[in-house]
Amino acid sequence: MRMYDNPVISGFHPDPSVCRVGDDYYLVCSSFEYFPGLPLFHSKDLVHWEQIGNVLDRPGQLPLPVPGTKASGGLYAPTIRHHDGRYWVINTNIDGGGNFVVSAERPEGPWSDPMWIDLTGIDPDLAWEEDGTCWCAFSGPEGGINMARIDPVKGEVLEKPFATWSGSGLKFPEAPHLYRIGDWWYLLIAEGGTERGHSVSVARSRSPRGPWEGAPANPLLSHSGTARSIQNTGHADLVEAPDGSWWMVLLGVRPRGFTPDVHVLGRETFLTPVAWDRDGWPVVAPVPVSHAAPGGAWHPLPGPPARDDFDGSCLAPHWISPFARREGSWSLAERPGWLLLNATGSSLDRPGYTFVGRRQQHHDCRVTALIDPGTGRGGLCVRLDEAHHYEVEAGGGEVRVVARIGPLRQTVARRPAPAGPLHLTVTIRTSNLVPASPELTDGGTTGPDTIVFGLGDPDATDSRPLAELDGRYLSTEVACGFTGRVIGMYATEGTVAFDWFEYAPAMVRDHRRGQGKEGMRL
Repeated sequence: MRMYDNPVISGFHPDPSVCRVGDDYYLVCSSFEYFPGLPLFHSKDLVHWEQIGNVLDRPGQLPLPVPGTKASGGLYAPTIRHHDGRYWVINTNIDGGGNFVVSAERPEGPWSDPMWIDLTGIDPDLAWEEDGTCWCAFSGPEGGINMARIDPVKGEVLEKPFATWSGSGLKFPEAPHLYRIGDWWYLLIAEGGTERGHSVSVARSRSPRGPWEGAPANPLLSHSGTARSIQNTGHADLVEAPDGSWWMVLLGVRPRGFTPDVHVLGRETFLTPVAWDRDGWPVVAPVPVSHAAPGGAWHPLPGPPARDDFDGSCLAPHWISPFARREGSWSLAERPGWLLLNATGSSLDRPGYTFVGRRQQHHDCRVTALIDPGTGRGGLCVRLDEAHHYEVEAGGGEVRVVARIGPLRQTVARRPAPAGPLHLTVTIRTSNLVPASPELTDGGTTGPDTIVFGLGDPDATDSRPLAELDGRYLSTEVACGFTGRVIGMYATEGTVAFDWFEYAPAMVRDHRRGQGKEGMRL
């Protein structure tokens, strides 16, 4: 029996929505203030996912104005569906126009420009009746789930919204998905808030207009109040496999550290099986850390490449930037084999700077880059938002480590450095590891991890960190918001060149047990 491990898509990949077309599954996630928007994944088995693009990859599709867009703003909660030979995604841009629909003949795109829909609310969904009637369920501005009949091709509202179901009584009923299964229409929602009380509930009706009957066992799924390592479970979508089994994708987090626990990778995508009871209600067990995989073929896929040498003509789809990626802010052509970043802002504390990064997807990992600052200034940054980030920066004949935590900004270490290309390193270790330099840190005994910044070849015997910082200050519970950590390259002065960037999961060695997990050794 093959087993899979949760999460199936690690790191900041929240609000998953999935559809199946034949033997292929397609999944999209929220991306908030980042461009490109709405990462799009493909799978053959619901377990192994490969990012094949982003739904919104052209600046004209995704208005993220600066100023205007804020951290954890932008794109909320997409839904992906396949109908009448086309792929459809409906979504909300809370900072640039509201609700919209895009479509494509092929999931790889190109996707159309947004067709804006005059509906006020978030988390929109699409479902079709057999006669082609299209329903949009969404979380209304007054709370509760609203329903409207729309024309997704023209973006017209054909029947004004009406209230339909408010859930089981928990706060913030949202994230609706409407399905026709057998003789029933089912309405799946999230409620309880997206924190520890997050949960999934369901109702059914003979008509998409209602009236709706809530399941007797609501909430259908919640880890609230449990000691399970996966928490905040909610915002789910259902899909039927070719063998007739049913599955649920949903978001969750993996909190760590001393009470009250914090999560740093963001809300991730999890998979759990669904059964049906005799009365026709879905039944979902607690989300497993590992479980028997869906039947059928097994399709392991590589993740994003560990190292990018920037030899291509465009950036890979997993590279993202906060807010709009300004024209002229980056180039792969000016210095072949290098990524050049041209500063568009002088500080990472305010939107508008030049940054290209990727999601942190492992609790233990190491990022290394070869950087040529020239006469500019830039480096590597671990970002949560403009008020919560750490960076190791080269420029002006030195390398320094800077911490921004809320209203405080401080240079915590600096060292002279030559003008030529430099190795900069960020190593993230879970807190049960012995600190590399005890005099630089308290050992991370209360935080979920320790973030270590280095200069020079990290594998050299004389390598010594510049600084070690407590990772709890770059957590959602401290910074607030809906996103997770992104680690990347930036420039805040002049032009800074990067020859390569490497992200590697780490082998975690517990000093108390002397045992490790496969990966790069810390």
